[in-house]
Amino acid sequence: MGFFDKLKQGMDNTKKSFDEKINNVFKSFRKVDEDFLDELEEILIMSDIGMDTSVGIINHLRTRIKKEKLQDEEDVKQALREEMKKILELDDKDINLHLNTKPSVILVIGVNGVGKTTSIGKIANRLAKDGKKIVVAAADTFRAAAIEQLEIWADRAGADIVKREEGVDPASVVYDAIRITRQKNADVLIVDTAGRLHNKKYLMDELNKIQKVINKEMQQADKEVLLVIDGTTGQNAISQVKAFKEEADITGLVITKLDGTAKGGVAIGIVAENKIPIKFIGVGEQIDDMEIFSSEDFVKAII
Repeated sequence: MGFFDKLKQGMDNTKKSFDEKINNVFKSFRKVDEDFLDELEEILIMSDIGMDTSVGIINHLRTRIKKEKLQDEEDVKQALREEMKKILELDDKDINLHLNTKPSVILVIGVNGVGKTTSIGKIANRLAKDGKKIVVAAADTFRAAAIEQLEIWADRAGADIVKREEGVDPASVVYDAIRITRQKNADVLIVDTAGRLHNKKYLMDELNKIQKVINKEMQQADKEVLLVIDGTTGQNAISQVKAFKEEADITGLVITKLDGTAKGGVAIGIVAENKIPIKFIGVGEQIDDMEIFSSEDFVKAII
């Protein structure tokens, strides 16, 4: 099964919920008028796309309907797909990882339970398949289980891991990992971090310390800061992005667990409100169940 098929299958809950509501609107209205658009706007809002983003999509759709004289159901659906795709594409952003220096670094952040450690293993696996030598830093030293879990995923991906005992200063682990990355002539250092909740200031302070070490010791290196978001959390995911944006220069998002939710529309709201590209999307638990994000595939999977 190809990844698009996995995505389509994984997002079946979102698609069923979304399509069923949209189809009901078409059945209820004989023509595409303001009442129709109001109903469609409400569906977008209820699908976790968000109020402002939904209003914006409908405004653009309204203009197209008038200009292009759209009345056919499939034509209106296609226009809706295209408006969503425009949001997700972010023309001025590149969804590919920028890892042109040797070494480069990927800092991975996100709250506990979003699939951060799993995502690191999957990204490390992708990079290793591209011929990259990977070092992983276990800088989530607040939980012994986090270090053990990361070690399992690093081993699966064929990556080296730098770890210390539980409770050690996370920034010191990163410092050691940078040194070992250079010693091993590795291509990419991936740094795991603790599940930092925005209301726990000391954890955010630790994140800032880690970033200072990276910026000082790897000044010339390409840097990616990836925020991992759980797709099942709906509007709460948007709040998480806003909180982390205050502490880190996020370069991309990783959306996980889309195979277990009807709230996949939240991805559109996140990008629209934050102008941060989705770089990876995860569907499934296997090490290969992560792919570079495609706005076209995503929109086709939900409508």
